[in-house]
Amino acid sequence: MGLMDFIKKQFIDIIQWTEDTDGTLAWRFPIADMEIQYGASLTVRESQIAVFVNEGKVADVFGPGMYKLTTQTLPVLTYLKNWDKLFESPFKSDVYFFSTRQQIDQRWGTQQPVTIRDKDFGAVRLRAFGNFAYRIADAKLFHTEISGTRERYTAQDLDGQLRGMMLQHISDAVAQAGIPFLDLAANQVEFAAQLQAVTAPEFAKIGLKLESVTLQNVSLPEELQKILDQKIGMGMIGQNMGQFMQYQTAQAIPKFAEGAGSGGGGSGVAGDAMGLGAGLAMGQVMAQQLQAGLGGQAAPTAAATAPAAPVQTAEDIMALLEKLGELKAKGILTDEEFAAKKTDLLKKLG
Repeated sequence: MGLMDFIKKQFIDIIQWTEDTDGTLAWRFPIADMEIQYGASLTVRESQIAVFVNEGKVADVFGPGMYKLTTQTLPVLTYLKNWDKLFESPFKSDVYFFSTRQQIDQRWGTQQPVTIRDKDFGAVRLRAFGNFAYRIADAKLFHTEISGTRERYTAQDLDGQLRGMMLQHISDAVAQAGIPFLDLAANQVEFAAQLQAVTAPEFAKIGLKLESVTLQNVSLPEELQKILDQKIGMGMIGQNMGQFMQYQTAQAIPKFAEGAGSGGGGSGVAGDAMGLGAGLAMGQVMAQQLQAGLGGQAAPTAAATAPAAPVQTAEDIMALLEKLGELKAKGILTDEEFAAKKTDLLKKLG
């Protein structure tokens, strides 16, 4: 290089990065044909890491702080270039800045249902979605594995890969959490914690730290959602089936009395309730409720003392289901109560 060429050549004496856009993970300092002045100033701000790369190899890594670039502050680069202690000439090296800020509000979700294994229901198809946050923890590893020599690498470029990592570990998270499928919706924090635990090692392999995972929603298949609704209803009144029957009877008594007081005898609502009572032993439960309410003063009725008629045939069960449907249509039974009775009766068919 001639003297005039040397004079005309530009040298870099300040190296720094002021992040101008959100979501940038890696940015290459624009050196082009210029060289870095010996003794130049390097500024690495909080939430940044600077990496010097020489001939494709990662040399020195700098955390937050201000540095004067000399052979003392660039030990690896000095070794790679075999500089002696008297070196004070400009030099060339690629400089990459990495953002170590948390990348928050990253979305994950199942585009298609994910099949998981549940101890109660066997194979179950699950939909779920939520958020996660991560940061660059190992800039050298992230450079060699992900960002490479690109001028700029953003969180959007990495989005699809990270979502895939989250989704492929949902089954593992459910298994390790040990939460029954029907209880997932009520244990979202535990499920999210397990999803983070099983996914974090995959993030670490590319230089990232998975900081947090949240689960916003678990969508159950429609048929299991109905079972969950029944489970919630049972929890409100206790797990004892006798209590459940008493609860249903108590709901039916006002309408039964209304129908009986209208002089309809065995017709209308009262007739339907009596017909259902013969098949489901509702009359027996109702009589016991009335007996308890009167303090034992009323004489036991035939319905109270007679044993419940057993339901043995499929025809009997189907007839009872029809009566249940009529009561639901008349408003005596709620949709949830009807579904619970229906499920119980269909089990007997098996």
